[in-house]
Amino acid sequence: MHAALRLAPGLRALLDEQDGGSFSIRPADGVPGTQRYLPNTNVLETRFVSPDGAFRVLDFAPRFTLYERSFRPTKLLRIVEPLSGTPRIRVSCDPVLGWTRERPRREFGSHHISFHGFDAALRLTTDAPLSYLDGEPFALSARKHFVLAWGAPVEEPLEPLCERFLRETVRYWQQWVKHCDIPPIYQEEVIRSALALKLHCFEDTGAIVAAMTTSIPEAPGSGRTWDYRYCWLRDAYYTLGAFRLLGHFEEREQFLQFLLNVAASAPDLELAPLYRIDGRNDLEEQVLDDWPGYRGERPVRIGNGASTHKQHDVFGEMVLALTPLFLDARFRDQVTPPVLDLVTRLARKAVTVAGQPDAGIWEYRAQWRPQTFSSLMCWAAADRMARVAMRHRPADTEEFAAAAGRIRDEILRRAVDPSRGCLVADYGGGEVDAALLQAVTLRLLPFDDQRLHATVDAVRLDLTHDGWLKRYRTNDGFGVPAVAFMLCTFWQVEALARLGRVEEARALMERVREVNSPLGLLAEDLDPVSHAMWGNFPQAYSHVGMIHAAFAASPRWSEFGA
Repeated sequence: MHAALRLAPGLRALLDEQDGGSFSIRPADGVPGTQRYLPNTNVLETRFVSPDGAFRVLDFAPRFTLYERSFRPTKLLRIVEPLSGTPRIRVSCDPVLGWTRERPRREFGSHHISFHGFDAALRLTTDAPLSYLDGEPFALSARKHFVLAWGAPVEEPLEPLCERFLRETVRYWQQWVKHCDIPPIYQEEVIRSALALKLHCFEDTGAIVAAMTTSIPEAPGSGRTWDYRYCWLRDAYYTLGAFRLLGHFEEREQFLQFLLNVAASAPDLELAPLYRIDGRNDLEEQVLDDWPGYRGERPVRIGNGASTHKQHDVFGEMVLALTPLFLDARFRDQVTPPVLDLVTRLARKAVTVAGQPDAGIWEYRAQWRPQTFSSLMCWAAADRMARVAMRHRPADTEEFAAAAGRIRDEILRRAVDPSRGCLVADYGGGEVDAALLQAVTLRLLPFDDQRLHATVDAVRLDLTHDGWLKRYRTNDGFGVPAVAFMLCTFWQVEALARLGRVEEARALMERVREVNSPLGLLAEDLDPVSHAMWGNFPQAYSHVGMIHAAFAASPRWSEFGA
């Protein structure tokens, strides 16, 4: 993913259809098109059929290996190809200057338009007539090429450049997919989720972004509009787990560098829940009152107030993100004294904050309480660190094994409903939340322990809405959530499979497949009644959930007859 493309004109058009800026290629008569990805790639094809002819648009960001390095220039390429007849098309490139809505000054060259006023040069280079690039209809009689470049412009012949970039990018993605491990069933869903997750990785720093958009509401009229264009440490951990299932590990190595950078700027390890992709944490939440919002749903927010929260689970997730480096012989070169010191400090921090009130995984903006999920992650940090210490720092083994035992005992004493025998969302409370399903995945108790089964059943009973799970049913400061959070249902699939209830897990996966979007991309939220997706889109969390659930519910290849 490229930082420039993350703020491409289309994002702001979602939030202001009239004045938000856009780069559109469409038929002159406005007939809608149909979309698909070229097989096993992130190259998008849009086909249009009109009475005067048909054409397609191929959209992609170039990516391939060049001189033994990843070549990913900050450019968006669009190739327009006539398929039949002589279609008439409209092209309009109308960027805006940030959130000001001001238009940049345009300077016309022989085959390009430069847009002045941005932090770096922005230029559209094309072999189409420049006179038609303000939306004037023209006949498409031959293949046309458009390159929107941030930074270094295109100076070489355009057509061979675009055709080479397309060919190499398709080859790169198809080869990348071939190197993915996939389960025998749910293959298409896993491949598309893997490709989507890869686009959320900012390789320059190793950050992993939660979503590409801001302020798409969780539900109509909810006011729940958040900016997700940042790296949540928690989300990154789950994403790395998905890549590990896929057999890809370079993302973990890159994220390690991001985490080392973040930790270096916080000597006391008071980690924030989220950071910018460059590791900064200046994320003051602002409301842009003059932006109408997605379908008129306000407010439009930039920044995120959760950056100031205490979310104690992040220490556990960072320990879990690093644990494979110490237990997997393939990563011996990553086991350095600074990394071992970091994971040890993170584990001790987790032990220190376990059981203290915090905003938790759901980032409550109401009164904070000791969240069971946060303590669960702190327990996992101590438990996994004991295993790491046994191999790499034996003198610390007993410290962390004892701490893990204390935290687990406290969870079972303070966070189990005595009447139902299930875990509850916070210490001394009576409600459940969907994050409790992670107690199964993290192996807090043996899989035959009835408290795990009771927790899975209580979550399903209390939080199911037309077959899909809500996060919780309590007032979080903005009211009670009205829609399902897609990740939670995937967690349910995974928990059921881990407990041996595989048929239930597969039946739930079939229900999930019924509402998959045409492109296979998943948003954050779902209206279980209408099956309309809501929330920021595409959402890394949802695709992470899909991958974990698919691997958990699928048989092994040896059981599949392969």
